[in-house]
Amino acid sequence: MSRPHFTPEALAGITGSQLVNPGEGSSSGFSSDSREIDPGNLFVGIPGERVDGGTKTADAVSAGAWGALVSPAAADGLVLPQSAGLLVHPDPVAALGLLAAAWRTHLSCPVIAITGSTGKTSTKDILGAILSTAGTTFISGGNRNTEVGLPLEVLRIDNTVDFVVLEMAMRAEGEIAELTRIAAPTVGVVINVGPVHLETLGSIEAVANAKGELIAGLPAGAVSVTPALDGLLAPHLRSDLRSVTFGPGGDCRLVAAEGRGLTVELDGGRHEVEVDFDQPHNRLNLLAAVAAASAVGVKPPKSLEVPFSGLRGQRKAIDREIVVIDDCYNANPMSMSAALADLSEESLRRGGRAVAVLGDMLELGPDEVSLHAQLGADVASAGVDVLVTVGPLAAHAGSAFGVAVQVASAEEAAAMLPDLLEPGDTVLVKGSRGLGLEVVAEGLGAVDA
Repeated sequence: MSRPHFTPEALAGITGSQLVNPGEGSSSGFSSDSREIDPGNLFVGIPGERVDGGTKTADAVSAGAWGALVSPAAADGLVLPQSAGLLVHPDPVAALGLLAAAWRTHLSCPVIAITGSTGKTSTKDILGAILSTAGTTFISGGNRNTEVGLPLEVLRIDNTVDFVVLEMAMRAEGEIAELTRIAAPTVGVVINVGPVHLETLGSIEAVANAKGELIAGLPAGAVSVTPALDGLLAPHLRSDLRSVTFGPGGDCRLVAAEGRGLTVELDGGRHEVEVDFDQPHNRLNLLAAVAAASAVGVKPPKSLEVPFSGLRGQRKAIDREIVVIDDCYNANPMSMSAALADLSEESLRRGGRAVAVLGDMLELGPDEVSLHAQLGADVASAGVDVLVTVGPLAAHAGSAFGVAVQVASAEEAAAMLPDLLEPGDTVLVKGSRGLGLEVVAEGLGAVDA
């Protein structure tokens, strides 16, 4: 087999579910969204805070699902055709993880897992581009990096691929450990540790502990890739792993840069690579990707084009020679700093004003006000000419910056920006996902530059 294909009995045995009805045939493919069903899928109904996804089982079966795996509450009173399979488990998320872990045992290729406070998606994209030059590579899609998304991605992997790259996210302790158990990576990459999810974790040391769960879950003899000189991750390194560091002072480091032509040194060898991006933070992400690729025997190509995921620093053009840096997928103090450096470099190169449209950074806990005030100081240090803040927390950044335009919503920002901008401006748009700042770039009519 090249893709997972489980009989009803196997599904029940692997997950410990009650097989209420075996249905007809067997499942092929998996989905947790009743609106995205392919024929033969097993629909996994995920209980949510407000709605149990299992209540959409009938819709999923009508759309072509072979059957469903749901909670006892969702199964109560559920009526399905006799041809539809039905399994019941007290924790469908855990059952999904067990299925993915079972399929993982059929994969003999290297599996590389990436986590970090910021930059993990871009690093995944860069690493995927490098590995794709050497063989068939599966790269987890979008934001499928959670306790639901990652297992679904693992269950999409063809067991004939040469390399697998998976992204791991977390909001609390223990989540990376569980994802690591499911994915069983042979290489673990921690991009960085920064002040994120402090609302649930409480301290940056706790964030480091949570990210360190990836290193703790690697098998003996595996490879860990971490930033050089990172004291927060140092306690998590293991003597039974091959540890590779990246960045200034690391095993994998940048020794020369001429425009987009970069020279990377690793293991005593030098690699010349021409990239299609300019951002300083992505140069660092490139080093992490080169170190990870080297761990599985792949060297970077002479020329590298990276199809970056959306809303992560893409340059977009609008009228009057204005360029928008669309980086509004998410935000935290570390990623804001990197984006401001990118804005500063791009505006200096282009010669126009630097305009920052910055929204609230969410989930920062009790220090959220002081962290936003520090952001305002960072904006001033970056040489930003015009600051527009979006949301009540970002307003504290405006106060620290000095004179700023403050609005309450992304829609208000989109409405007032056309009159604020001048020819030749470079505009950074960034904030936490909950603010929906993508409407700003859309409202300006921005298109890929």
